[in-house]
Amino acid sequence: MNVSLSDGEWKLMNRLWEHAPRTITELTAALREETGWSKNTIITMLSRLEAKGAVTHTEGQRAKQYSPLILREDAAREETESFLSKVYGGSLGSLVNAMVSSRALTEADLEELSAILEQAKEAKDR
Repeated sequence: MNVSLSDGEWKLMNRLWEHAPRTITELTAALREETGWSKNTIITMLSRLEAKGAVTHTEGQRAKQYSPLILREDAAREETESFLSKVYGGSLGSLVNAMVSSRALTEADLEELSAILEQAKEAKDR
């Protein structure tokens, strides 16, 4: 399922991925220090996320219980593909080249990339 999340929606979804289900009160408390959002803001965001198909709720004993409908990995993959498409025309090579050109890659980053490429090569050869 392709769901595009705003920065604020990512914050809320991260709380749900950490622990679900959660009530509006629990989410408001969990996000208060980081965002300063009111209960009404959380309600609005949850409504939008439900409309997008990212969140669902069940009627609890005293309050609605909200849970994610999408996996963090799926949302991250969608975000990555969208970013690559918008900024680099879909080219992963262009992204890596930009990182290399700006000297933004550490030795640890290069080792990690090397390991990832080796795994991809092995998977392709199977």
